Amino acid sequence: MDSTTRGAVTPRPWSIEDSNELYAVRSWGGGYFGINDAGHVICRPARHETREIDIYEVVQQLGARDLTAPMVLRFSDILRDRLRSLHDAFAAAITENDYKNRYAAVFPIKVNQQRLVVEEVYRASAELGFGLECGSKPELLAVMAMTEDAPDRLIICNGFKDDSYIEAVILATKLGRSIIPVVENFSELGYILRHAEKYQVRPKIGVRVKLAAEGAGRWRESAGDRSKFGLFTTEILELVEVLRKHGMLDCLKLVHCHPGSQLHDIRRVKDAVNELAQVYAELAKLGAGLEYIDVGGGLGVDYDGSRTNFESSTNYSLREYASDVVYRVASVCNARGLAHPVIISESGRAIAAHHSVLVFNVLGAARLDLFSAPDRATTDDGRLPQPIADLFDAHATVTERRLVECWHDAQQAREQAQQMFSLGYLNIEMRSLAERLYWATCAKVRDVTRRLGRIPEELEGLEAVLSDTYFCNMSVFQSLPDSWAIEQLFPIMPLHRLEERPGRSAVLADITCDSDGKIDRFVSLRDVKRSLEVHELRPGEEYFLAAFLVGAYQETLGDLHNLFGDTHVVHIRLDDEHGWWIEEIVNGDTASTVLGYMQYDTDELYPRFARDCERAMRDGRLSVAEGQALKRFYESELAGYTYLEPDGAQ
Repeated sequence: MDSTTRGAVTPRPWSIEDSNELYAVRSWGGGYFGINDAGHVICRPARHETREIDIYEVVQQLGARDLTAPMVLRFSDILRDRLRSLHDAFAAAITENDYKNRYAAVFPIKVNQQRLVVEEVYRASAELGFGLECGSKPELLAVMAMTEDAPDRLIICNGFKDDSYIEAVILATKLGRSIIPVVENFSELGYILRHAEKYQVRPKIGVRVKLAAEGAGRWRESAGDRSKFGLFTTEILELVEVLRKHGMLDCLKLVHCHPGSQLHDIRRVKDAVNELAQVYAELAKLGAGLEYIDVGGGLGVDYDGSRTNFESSTNYSLREYASDVVYRVASVCNARGLAHPVIISESGRAIAAHHSVLVFNVLGAARLDLFSAPDRATTDDGRLPQPIADLFDAHATVTERRLVECWHDAQQAREQAQQMFSLGYLNIEMRSLAERLYWATCAKVRDVTRRLGRIPEELEGLEAVLSDTYFCNMSVFQSLPDSWAIEQLFPIMPLHRLEERPGRSAVLADITCDSDGKIDRFVSLRDVKRSLEVHELRPGEEYFLAAFLVGAYQETLGDLHNLFGDTHVVHIRLDDEHGWWIEEIVNGDTASTVLGYMQYDTDELYPRFARDCERAMRDGRLSVAEGQALKRFYESELAGYTYLEPDGAQ
């Protein structure tokens, strides 16, 4: 037996189950996503095995409607299921702990401010009694308009507040809204008192507590002494005295905290809720008319599916979170002989993340293992430079026994060749030969390594070194800003061909002119992967990838780097009578739209260009037919999608 094949492992046929395991779909998918027998990713909006949507089929049908990738698919039924799941988890915890009050979520619209999303959340949570949270005056104005005839549904107002923000809150109170401004900064209390007197209103007031308990993860500084919002206990006591002096201590209805976002460790949740409950109890003893305890955000999403204490995961379930919150509030109140308050959470990420999927197509690939080793060459004097000779020898002697040695020899010889070129001792032809030999040797070492049952430790990173670059039709900065800004992991996988073994590994590069516009960290149950398993691109066939769990913050935080605008957004429904159907299409930004965002006068752009074309026709540089074609092209591009489109798609 040849030494290169000794111990080789023959791969078995690939299956759908292999793809499920490779991409950890069952772990991060939460029952909402899977793979069907055709090898396509499916969505189960209510987590029922018999009710599913073939996402690849959706993309094909949208293509027939002249909608091209990239696009965001929103599955509105997932939003409804997330809201119901949150309600049911707290309902079970309330029963389990004999809790004598109720739970109400408020959706922070900063998580996804798109009107259709906010309206869907508000409609879907009507029977659950959930409300909305706003963190700015514009958000409040939007919320005031959509909450008519709902006096029992809470509106929580966070964020810095000026005089007019507070006036809007007081006016909303007069309109009958159940609205609570949360005092984040002591000066806000003065605005509340002044407008309450002006409009003869006794408002409901909340106060945010600056917690001593530590946060966790990327937002650990949301709590503690240096946190951005909240009052120290000294300030809270001063607030109590001011309200008492004005005869309004009974208006203090809510205590609030914000332990952080995406809390991955349940211990931090427990510490924060326990501390907040103690503050609640102390303020109740002082005579405050408290009715609500708001534990803020923090309920995390298990982006990588590992269920661990990792920043892109959570080491707890939704049921465990709800049980711990209810138990700790109940324990403190029972010990103090206090009535149980309404429990509020601002769990925006947990509500919105799962319902959106970003779909994008691959435009092409760059590969490093395409280099082949040529026949042994010589220089004019009949000799090879030593680094080149060493590279030829390393490539020729790759065997199972010498894998690591050949890898080291190739690295050293390449470095020497680069140094000689920089000093002028190696011509560009020899440098090119060194590059070809180096990458051919790396590929040969990798191929032998793949056949081994065990990969040598020093070669574990070789797959990442040789990974392809797949150029993807999207902007990381617009559609996945958290991937770039805070290295948030999102599950990414092919939408189709999942019945095939993926034969390549790749990092993903977007189409912006920025070296940071790439994704090179991927979900894995064991560790963060540095490349993604993908399929060989086929000539003339589109290859689609999708990023999942992107419904929270990504659309809100996206920016216009290189003037790539919002993608198409499609709202998908599923019912028993019709199957899946398109509820609404929101077309993506055109070039004219994004230029307008940057203060270009789009009404003037085409006339200016047309005048230039006319001058070129006058001077004979363009024929009339060419000039007219160029003007039509410019006009159509202004009205076209900012992303790349297939030939003839406009």
